[in-house]
Amino acid sequence: MALDKDGIAKRIARELKNGYYVNLGIGIPTLVANYIPEGVDVVLQSENGLLGIGPFPTEAEVSPDLINAGKQTVTMVPGSSLFSSADSFGMIRGNHVDLTILGAMEVSENGDIANWKIPGKMVKGMGGAMDLVAAAKNIIVAMTHVDKYGGSKLLKKCTLPLTGVNCVKKIVSELGYFEVMPGGGFKLLERAPGVSVEEIVNATEGKLIVPDEVPEMQL
Repeated sequence: MALDKDGIAKRIARELKNGYYVNLGIGIPTLVANYIPEGVDVVLQSENGLLGIGPFPTEAEVSPDLINAGKQTVTMVPGSSLFSSADSFGMIRGNHVDLTILGAMEVSENGDIANWKIPGKMVKGMGGAMDLVAAAKNIIVAMTHVDKYGGSKLLKKCTLPLTGVNCVKKIVSELGYFEVMPGGGFKLLERAPGVSVEEIVNATEGKLIVPDEVPEMQL
């Protein structure tokens, strides 16, 4: 059975380490805030100027004045701080973010990412995406493996305008957990529960590296 969006977020949350400063991109990445493992102390950053994001609010906790970069209402943990976007991007561009978790429309086997524009469709701009991929120490992508037509989104080469080049390190999709190898290719590290290697092979256009033994993902 393929993972849902929460399942993708749960698996990525296991990659968080004590002391990390983490930026959560729009979409599936924001769900990671709800699944931080017990005993792991991280600080979540949003580029609109919030350091110390908590889980999504309950209905009683919702404040229309407290939002993340995707305009979703959020909570703050004790010790959080609010500051300008200029200070926030100074933090990002200064390499003070340990891990960036982004959504993507496409990722290439070389680690290129396209996640901000589809030609012909109006967008407000790339937001902070290009700064994040240019400055991040480590990038994990949370994405669906195929598009609504069943076409692969893990490609030999991206077809959409690029956000960043050779920057993605790992990917978690509804089908599995992958590492982008230095020489190119998606190495399959884990299968989603109930998903076969054959299903993943059929859904991946880019070079897929399959070890002899591929464990099933534990959530």
